[in-house]
Order: sequence, then C-alpha cells, then structure tokens
Amino acid sequence: MLVVTTEMLPGYRVIAVRGHVFGVAVRSRGVGGNLIASLRSVFGGEIREYTEMLEEGRRLAVDRMILNAKAIGANAIVMMRFDSSEIGGSMNEFLAYGTAMLVERVLR
Repeated sequence: MLVVTTEMLPGYRVIAVRGHVFGVAVRSRGVGGNLIASLRSVFGGEIREYTEMLEEGRRLAVDRMILNAKAIGANAIVMMRFDSSEIGGSMNEFLAYGTAMLVERVLR
C-alpha cells in the first residue's frame, strides 16, 4: 500500500478514487508508566514512556487506515494526515486519514 502526504503520485495513474479512509486508536499509559514519566519530568529530558505511546498510537492508527483502504479496493492513500487529541486527561486519541485510490504504475 502506497501512503503519501502529497496530493499526487508521480509515476502512477489514478484508476478510481475510492473515498475517504481513516484509522483511530486510543491509548493510555498505565499507572506505572505515568509514575515513571512524572519522575522523569522532574529531572528534564525526553520522557520515553510518552514518546513510545505516541509512536505506537500513530502506527496503530495508520495500520487501521490501511486496512480500511484495502477493504474498499484501494492500493494507495494520498493526502494522509494525522490528528490527535486528549480524552479525559489520561488518554490520547490518534487519527490517521486520507483519500483512498486505486492506482497503476505508468511505464515510461
């Protein structure tokens, strides 16, 4: 599956636009992870527990978006974007979205 943040796919021809697709993931650090992160914030530096949570949440959202695109017969997603928000002060929502297309490589 091709996933790009651009509007065009150089070297490919659009066969069909399948529509909007998205993937959603909600993640939360456990009590232990929050405690360790709080201690790290006192001393400064990167808080790896939160970095890992954010990376995993985005990865999961992208994987779900790709599954949704495959389900509607697409082989590419263009204009892919991320959005995220906090829920209830302890959870983070991750959204990956874009336009699903069926494309074919153009031989030159």
